[in-house]
Amino acid sequence: MKNEVIVGSRKSLLAMCQSKLVIAALQERFPNITFKIKEIVTQGDRNLKDSLQKIGGKGVFVKEIEAQLQTGEIDFAVHSLKDVMPVLPDDLMIGAIPKRESPFDCLISPRKFSSLTDLPEGARIGTNSLRRQGQLLHLRPDVQVIPIRGNVDTRIKKIETEHLDGVILAESGLDRLQVPLDGSTV
Repeated sequence: MKNEVIVGSRKSLLAMCQSKLVIAALQERFPNITFKIKEIVTQGDRNLKDSLQKIGGKGVFVKEIEAQLQTGEIDFAVHSLKDVMPVLPDDLMIGAIPKRESPFDCLISPRKFSSLTDLPEGARIGTNSLRRQGQLLHLRPDVQVIPIRGNVDTRIKKIETEHLDGVILAESGLDRLQVPLDGSTV
């Protein structure tokens, strides 16, 4: 067995947080192994301007990681399952899935709302997720969905810079990053 294991991860704060959680669990089980993170920048990280659909879909966050797995530059990778393509290359596999955190989404807003029905008519809400867009428009067809990309901090800042009424983010990511939910979220 190897004494040092190289773990591939995107370098965003959330990806690094997730990788460190997995490594901590492995370190408990394998205390004599050293785990080192290799930060990998993907096409999705480099191109924050264009929509995911335009630049190649969710695969833009995993191609470079898969390539480094295939060449042996990294031993395994930690990655959000939502970005993994449904069909993996034949020589790769999903080896483990940690316990799932919250499956819920949060509306982050500078104003306090009791529910989505309290949003103003024609509210501008940022998300790049087609699922979130569909769910939101099903409940509130009057809402303007504004496509936004970037890490959690960047998307929260876009509330101000893009003049949004709010953004929708995964509660699990907010929890992992310990973003305080101070009542200005739904």
